[in-house]
Amino acid sequence: MKRFHVHAHVQDLQESIAFYSRMFATEPTRVESDYAKWMLEDPRINFAISTRGDAVGVDHLGIQADTEEELSALKASAEAAGMTLLDVGETSCCYARSDKYWVTDPQGIAWEQFRTLGNIPVFSEKTQSDDSGSAACCVATAPRGKPLGIPVKASASGSCC
Repeated sequence: MKRFHVHAHVQDLQESIAFYSRMFATEPTRVESDYAKWMLEDPRINFAISTRGDAVGVDHLGIQADTEEELSALKASAEAAGMTLLDVGETSCCYARSDKYWVTDPQGIAWEQFRTLGNIPVFSEKTQSDDSGSAACCVATAPRGKPLGIPVKASASGSCC
């Protein structure tokens, strides 16, 4: 079963943890010095906050698949719909190893579709395809939420972005 994912950047992590813990009536399932995550069942959501962004607010949305088959089906559906994908593959991000790709909606909102493979002790790890240690993680954005390298599909008039 898939789970909706929201990642928001916050100004004060402890204040936000207290607020969301009251709102969700439960403590986070993971807390780090710059990050917290709630894996809720009702509603079924992976809600994460961090202090790593340039501006506060929603950073990106996503769908977390539980199985490789679910992620493959999501990807096939996006490809069949003509969406441009940034396929990151296996990477480490947000204290987890994941298999993921990104799509961008017409407003520039980044959507991450991923499957978590395991936990890691750091926010991100350097990978062979990523010398910076962060670009394959939460894709660099400009403006807010629009992953670089994922062009928004051109309009009928042929103009872009």
